[in-house]
Formats: sequence, C-alpha cells, structure tokens
Amino acid sequence: MNGLGIIRGLGVTFKHFFQTYLEDLRAGKGRYFTEEGVQARSRADQKGLFTVQYPEEKLSVPEEFRYNPFLVYDEGPNGEQNLRCTSCGICAKACPPQCIWIVRSDDPVTGRPVPVPAEFYIDIDICMNCGSCAEFCPFDAIKMDHEYEIASYDRIAHHIYDKAKLSKSAQYYATIRPTNAAREDAERAAKEAAKAAKAAERPVRKIGPENAN
Repeated sequence: MNGLGIIRGLGVTFKHFFQTYLEDLRAGKGRYFTEEGVQARSRADQKGLFTVQYPEEKLSVPEEFRYNPFLVYDEGPNGEQNLRCTSCGICAKACPPQCIWIVRSDDPVTGRPVPVPAEFYIDIDICMNCGSCAEFCPFDAIKMDHEYEIASYDRIAHHIYDKAKLSKSAQYYATIRPTNAAREDAERAAKEAAKAAKAAERPVRKIGPENAN
C-alpha cells in the first residue's frame, strides 16, 4: 500500500547487493572465474547474489545429465578404435523423432552383412535428448553426452554428426559417468564369466578309433 511494497523490494535488493559486496571482499579474486569459486557461491549457506559469469564460468552438470548421443569405442592394443555398435538398428527404431540413420557394412567377398556400421548419422537438431537410444541398446554402444555447447551458424556441416564425430572412447564415458560405467563393466564381466563357466561345463567329445571316420 502507498508504495510500501516497492520500498520493501528495494530494501531486499540493496541487502543482497551489500551482502554480495562484503562476500567479494572477504573471499577475494578466487570467488569468481574458478571452479572452486562457483562451488562456494552455489552453497545454500552463501549470502548475497549468485550469478554465473557464463561463458567464463560454467556450472558442473550432474552425472545423469544427458544431451547428445555418442558412440562408444574400446581401444585395441595398437590404438585401434573398436566400436561397440553392431549396426543392429535398435536405436534407430526406438528413436521417437527418427533422427538416426545407419548403414551396415557388407563383406566385400561374400556380400553378407557385417556387424559394423559403415555409416552412422544423427541429426542433432532433431534429437530430443530423451536417451531412448542409450536405454534400448543391448551392447552399451551408444550413450548420452554432457557436451551442450553446440551452437553453430552452419546446420548441415556441424549439426549432422557422422560416425567419426560421434565416436568417443570408453575412457571418456567413464570420466563423465563413472558410476554407470563401473556398473556396466561389472555386468559385462559377470556375463562373460557365466558364459565361460557354461562353456567349461560342456562335455568334451573324445575322438576314438571308432569315430575317426
């Protein structure tokens, strides 16, 4: 009434302003443009205003944060990139906006399909970052990335990702999602151990003189 609300609002604004000024004096230059400063200013017990000075400052994203998909490859002993993708097409079928295109490789001698993608494309502008491709992939071959700075002036050149641009190492995946990567590695190791144990239990067929022919 009679402008009292405006005065109270200005009072709150000036209060936060002075609290921020005092906190800046107390913390010094380390309060801004450092990861420690961002973490300190984002605590619940901090006083004053908290504004991220983007792009110099960036908030860390949680492990389950998801943005664009990427293909996971395992590095071989000689540095070769062995994609986990078998070009089965499940991710393309599960994709709601249908932004994934896959071309399977063929054996040059027999002409039969080879479980390796010859081409793999994702239209990032169409992708809705739902994570269905990663959820339904039976080989842990496609995962959701944390990289969100993808602005570009050229959609065709920069927003249609090919196999080379989509491919990232399993070590990178373990860096951005350590909990998930450790769990999936343990599950794969358990499956391999169970498979090996089952194979060891099979009776060995002995070839005797009566079975020689």
